[in-house]
Amino acid sequence: MLRVAIALSFVCLAGVLGFDQETDWQQATSIYDFTAEDIRGNKVDLSKYKDHVCIIVNVASQCGLTETNYKQLQELYNKYSESKGLRILAFPSNQFAKQEPGTNAEILEFTKNYGVTFDMFAKINVNGDNAHPLFKWLTSQKAGSGFLTDSIKWNFSKFLVNKQGQVVDRFAPATEPLKMEDDLKKYF
Repeated sequence: MLRVAIALSFVCLAGVLGFDQETDWQQATSIYDFTAEDIRGNKVDLSKYKDHVCIIVNVASQCGLTETNYKQLQELYNKYSESKGLRILAFPSNQFAKQEPGTNAEILEFTKNYGVTFDMFAKINVNGDNAHPLFKWLTSQKAGSGFLTDSIKWNFSKFLVNKQGQVVDRFAPATEPLKMEDDLKKYF
């Protein structure tokens, strides 16, 4: 009886204290359960993206895929952000051949080369024990699972998220963003 009371107390306490994304990421029900630091150091509650179709992508400034992806992501954002509410969440990562070595300030300055106006976040890990909980969750979702393994394979892996915050598709780094357009349109 005492064990049951203690267990219930912990459950109630967890509900009062709220969701801890670092330890509870597997219990998340959507991207809206997470927070992340933007590239300027501000905490962002991802619930601000409710009712928006989102592309979540890991980016790098010194990759052979950089130019095409930044240009085409911005093109999609220009075309659909106002008319359809598309949001793009870009997360720099230095985990692939150290192709994102700069500071957040340097990365932000670099994105000006492509006229980036979509949301840039602070540099993170997307794989391993120190991966941001959002990316752990994204890759654990059925529609977010990868080919052979669920881990992020390279820069510019792209997750398509519907208006309910659910992963509905994952696109390989080599998939150019404009090739995602027909899939995007299904969820607007």
